Amino acid sequence: MLSRVLSRLVLSAGLPRAAARIPGLRRLPVLKLLAVAELALVARKHIQHLDGTERRRLVELVRQGRGMSAAEREELRGLVSKLDARAFAGSAVQRLSPVRLPRRITRARY
Repeated sequence: MLSRVLSRLVLSAGLPRAAARIPGLRRLPVLKLLAVAELALVARKHIQHLDGTERRRLVELVRQGRGMSAAEREELRGLVSKLDARAFAGSAVQRLSPVRLPRRITRARY
C-alpha cells in the first residue's frame, strides 16, 4: 500500500520537478525510476538500524576509503554487520522480483 502511495506521489509531484533539474531524467523509463525508489525505501529501513552517531561514523569511514587503519576497518566491519547486508540484498530482490522468495533469503530483523 505504501509503495503505491509513494509511486503516485513520485509520479505526480516529484518526477516533473526532478526532471526539470536533472539532465537525462526525462529519458529514463518510469519503471526504472520506480525500481530505484523501491530500493531507496529498502535501504532506508536498513540504515535505520544504526543510530545517528553510527550513521555519521559510517559516512566518515566510507569517505576515508583505503587509508583506514586496522581498527577503523574493524569498526566499519561492525557497522556494516549491523546493516544486515544479506537481508538487505534479499529484501531488494524481493521488492523487484515477481516471484516470492523464501524467508531464509530475505531473513530480516524487522
